[in-house]
Amino acid sequence: MDRDTFIEKTKAKMDEWNAEIAKLEAQARASQADMQDGYRKQLDEMKRQRDEMEAKLREARDSSEKAWGDIREGMEKAWNDMASAFESAMKR
Repeated sequence: MDRDTFIEKTKAKMDEWNAEIAKLEAQARASQADMQDGYRKQLDEMKRQRDEMEAKLREARDSSEKAWGDIREGMEKAWNDMASAFESAMKR
């Protein structure tokens, strides 16, 4: 995947994740007090993962084409890992 495709794909997924986080935050506010702690932990993990991906996105955006070629594989692996972790958190 080239750098521009990675950036666009990541931006789109970040928008989806932010919408899911907002939905979960609303559910947490509406839940009973004993359930709010579980929601909070899940939200914290999701936000941490989102923030890590945003950092990777900045790194990709700031890289030159030559540097992108050097870091592409690591960025794609990070993308796949983050997507899987976020999906797992959403299922919980």
